This record gives sequence, structure tokens and C-alpha cells, in this order.
Amino acid sequence: MPRQDAAASEATPSPGDPTAAPPHTPATPEPSPAPPQTQTPPRTQPRTQPQAPTPATPPTPLAVCVGESMAVLLPDRAGPLESVENFRLSVGGAESNVAGALTALGVPSAWISRVGDDGFGRRLLGELTARGVDVSAVAVDPHRPTGVYLKEVGGTTGDRHDLGPGRSRLHYHRRGSAAAALSPELLEDPTAARLLAGARLLHLSGITAALSDDCLALLRALLAERRSGRLVSFDLNWRPALWRDRDRSVLPSLLDAADLLLLGADEAEAAFGTGEPHALRRLFPSPATVVVKDEARLVTAIGRDGTTVSEPALTVEVVEATGAGDAFAAGYLAGTVRGLDQRRRLRLGHLSAACALTTHGDQAELPPDSVVGALLDASAEAWAATRVSADGIVSPALPAAPTSTYASPADPPPPSPATAYAHRSAPVAPGGGAPDPRPAATPALGAP
Repeated sequence: MPRQDAAASEATPSPGDPTAAPPHTPATPEPSPAPPQTQTPPRTQPRTQPQAPTPATPPTPLAVCVGESMAVLLPDRAGPLESVENFRLSVGGAESNVAGALTALGVPSAWISRVGDDGFGRRLLGELTARGVDVSAVAVDPHRPTGVYLKEVGGTTGDRHDLGPGRSRLHYHRRGSAAAALSPELLEDPTAARLLAGARLLHLSGITAALSDDCLALLRALLAERRSGRLVSFDLNWRPALWRDRDRSVLPSLLDAADLLLLGADEAEAAFGTGEPHALRRLFPSPATVVVKDEARLVTAIGRDGTTVSEPALTVEVVEATGAGDAFAAGYLAGTVRGLDQRRRLRLGHLSAACALTTHGDQAELPPDSVVGALLDASAEAWAATRVSADGIVSPALPAAPTSTYASPADPPPPSPATAYAHRSAPVAPGGGAPDPRPAATPALGAP
């Protein structure tokens, strides 16, 4: 359960609270027997109170993600906002996306933030709880609202304000939001302190630094608080609109204080003047690893000693690009927590991003461990020949798919020489993600 801010009234259980007991249903008495030979009064079964089910103990989070999430309003049509009749409500946020994807990948995770005491905040908490994310340290602010942003999608309306096909723009309404009040006081909250103390991974992003001076102070405090056995990852997540009235010169010292740095080449170019991996490695000498994502082409990881591993992206039939960067981060971080080698970490990030690209929304399922393991172990040639779409994965690295995979005997067999895994990406179901924090070992994934 999220915690209520001190100034707020006592929190009430949210919908779906597993600690809530079911409604009382009295036991049915034992029916009376047929008329007996003797006149002994019939006995009835004593009434018993129904027992509430014992709630399952959630796994202890191995990863903690800190940062703002918002309600998202998605238009029902392309074109300028003034032409939109209806919007669909969703939720979004880099750090909460990563927490949800990590949980789905079998790494139990928590998200720490603040939300308003409003419907948008309740929607956020409900969706993340349904994904299996621990939100017990999220504060509910009685005075500040949950942030909101609207997505505008370009079309072919001919209106002079239309962005045009293939273009989109985000309109943020987050100034003075509940999350902008995050501060170093968070470290004094017992629930947050417990989660942070037990985490093997702490994930942060540059978005938080741009929200307020208090948020910047929180990041500095978290980065300064080194703990043995805890890895701190930092994703630049460059948002130029957030930095218009902020001093971007604070960013380099934040990024250089992390153990693991995730950078988009285009974002780094805009923020620091270069997107070249080795130049960025020189710019940030302290992290153990700097990972540079060159859009849909290549990702390069460079160690502090200069060791370089690059892995090309998979070929994907894109349905929607939203959430792919966060999915890559979650896949790479899950591979890190599991102790995979550098190449397999990059491949797990690519595969996670590819599945997100083939579905609507920010969250998508990965195929079974056997398929993931085969792809992580694939030769360079088989990896390069792999194709991912909403209908499935086709790769020479996969074993032959069983006949039952196909809808009818009339369907064509898997293409040759590659074989197909018929996998349709879909949003993770409520409560999705492995309940066991340490998944069963597979040849490729091993134990976390």
C-alpha cells in the first residue's frame, strides 16, 4: 500500500487490496434427517465463521526505481489538439516503466515517488500494483496534483497546426506536481529506507533532476550514499522541454557518479555535444560501464578499462515506439542483476525493446525462457537474421515450432532455414511477472 503524507487523512484500502477479507457468508446448516424411529431431536452443524485467505507475501524487491510518473491522455485521432474529440487515459513514466518491466522479467521491483490525492494518482498506483510493482513507499500528497501530459499526433488533416504524418509532440502539465516535491527527506521515511537498504539495484534518471531543486538534491543524496552490493544505474532520459529554465550543467556530475550509465546517442549529442561512444566514455570516466544506444542500429557497452562490446539491434516490425527505451533499460538491467555476460545483457535489452515495439502501450511480454535463452546464445549470424513482429519471432536460432503452434493444418510451415516461434506480444496481465524473485535457471539466463 502507498503511504499517506503526514498532512493527509488516514489512507483507505485501494481496490484489490489483498489484505481485505471477503464478505461474510454464513455456513449452511446440515439438513435435517428423515423422521427417525425414536423422537431424538435432530442435530445441526455448528455455524463457523469463514476464514479470510492468507495474503501472499510479495517478494522482496531486488530493484528500486525513483522518479515521477504521470497520467497520460492519448488522442482518439491524429491532428491538432483542438480537433480531438476524446482522449484515452493511461499512465506513463520512465522509472515506473522500468520497474514494471523488471518485475515482468522476474526481478521484483519497487517504485518510489509521490502522487496527488486524486483519481490520476489512484490510477497510477492501481496499474503499477497490478503489474506486481511494490508501491508501499509512494507518498500521497494532499495538496499537490499528480502530473499530466497529453500526446498530440500528427496527421494529414491539412490544418496549418497539424504536425504532419509520423510526428508527435508531448504537452506536459507537471509544474508544481506532487512528484516535484520529492526531496532528501525521502531518505528519512522508514518504508523507503527499508526498500533502498535491501535493493541490489537503484535506478535513477535525469528527468528527476529537472523537476525541482529539491528533486536534484534527492538525486545527489542518493548518488552520494554508496552501499556495498548495490549497483546504481542512471539513464540520461534527456527531455529538452524540462531544461529550458534549469541549469543543465548539473547533469555531468550526476551521471559520472553512477555505477552504470545509459545514454541515447541522439540525447547525448543534444545534451553534451557528442553521441560517439568512446567520446562519452572519456567524458564520464567514473562509471564501471557506459552503455550508448544508437537508436535502432547498435548498442555499445564500454568498461572503465576500455573493453568494448557492441551488439546490433534486432529487425522489428514496429507497431508503436512508446516505451522501447525503458524496455531496453529493463532488459539490460535484468541481465546485469542475473549476472549475464555483457553481450547477453545487451541482447536481453534488445529483445525486451523489440517486444515493446510490437505492441501498443509501454509493457510487453517476452517469449518463454527457452526461446529467450536460444536467442541470447545465438551465433552472430543467427542473431542478425532474427525478425520480430506482432505475430512472432523468426530466427535460425530457434528449434522447430510444433505443429500445434499454427492455427490450422492449412497454415504454412515455418520458413526455412529459419524456424519460427509464434509469439504475439501483449501487455502484461495484472499481477504478471514471475512471483519468485529467483527464476529457475536456464542454459542462457541462469539465476539472478
